[in-house]
Amino acid sequence: MTTVAASPSAFQRRQVAVDNILIHVVEHGDPARPATLFLHGWPQDWSAFERVMLAMGEGRHLVAIDLPGIGLSEGGLPTSDKRTIARCVRQLVDVLHLREVTLVGHDVGAQIVFAYLHLFADDVSRAVLMNAAVPGIDPWSQVMRSPKAWHVGFHAVPELPDLLVAGHQQRYFDHFFTGQSARRDGVSAAARAHYAKAYERPLALHTGFEWHRSFEQDERDNVQVRDHKVDTPVLYLRGQRETGLVDDYLKGLRAAGLQNVRGSLISDAGHFAPDEQPAAVAEAIGRFIGALPAAAAREWPAGVPHRAAR
Repeated sequence: MTTVAASPSAFQRRQVAVDNILIHVVEHGDPARPATLFLHGWPQDWSAFERVMLAMGEGRHLVAIDLPGIGLSEGGLPTSDKRTIARCVRQLVDVLHLREVTLVGHDVGAQIVFAYLHLFADDVSRAVLMNAAVPGIDPWSQVMRSPKAWHVGFHAVPELPDLLVAGHQQRYFDHFFTGQSARRDGVSAAARAHYAKAYERPLALHTGFEWHRSFEQDERDNVQVRDHKVDTPVLYLRGQRETGLVDDYLKGLRAAGLQNVRGSLISDAGHFAPDEQPAAVAEAIGRFIGALPAAAAREWPAGVPHRAAR
């Protein structure tokens, strides 16, 4: 695991009102520069990108948020489908006056970025999807048939996951952090404790499960826009040790309308690549947006086949 020292004083924090809720916003770098906006996944909060932001330096406006209902964000959205969340993110972009925005989403955050691209493609300079399958987009059905996706069905059950996991968040989340990382300690003990705290409120825990409960709606929404063409440059990032073939994801995204998508692997990382290898993730994103000269991960242009380690 690559070490990037944390420096809390490097970040500016504020609560921003959007659509009658408060979004916890964390910023780093120069607000006058083009913006990179990070959207975390489950079961994490903004700090999944903390060391990535530090590694990218101060030459860009870097912004991470707690998604509605999670962590220090207050209040929740009426529904948890990814289109609704994407619209909320779009309002936040306006309120913050972000310019030349690159959207970066991990896990559920990547599903939100996908929805955003089909809703507001003209407002995005570039986008990065990390470690995610997108509902309704190949190889979604194959991923859902895997035993490793057992939790999706469990989370979809109304009320029961909330009841059983409440008070045991850290032990429950540990199962995923340990089993889906390239190394058992890929997500540190301190980070695990922090993520558990971000979901300790009933609303936060419920919101995380509702993201999964909305997958059927997300599938319908995503299938409807398959013929909508998006020319925005997109990078699909994946931990090299995560199960699956990167080619399958690139093929599915292209068939779903993303015309300019390429893939890159992060060495010695599994599903939680921003935690496991923050410097490598920062460098891969930096190269993609033109902020850094070198790449820590191999990158393939669109159409050139490559395979991830199983």
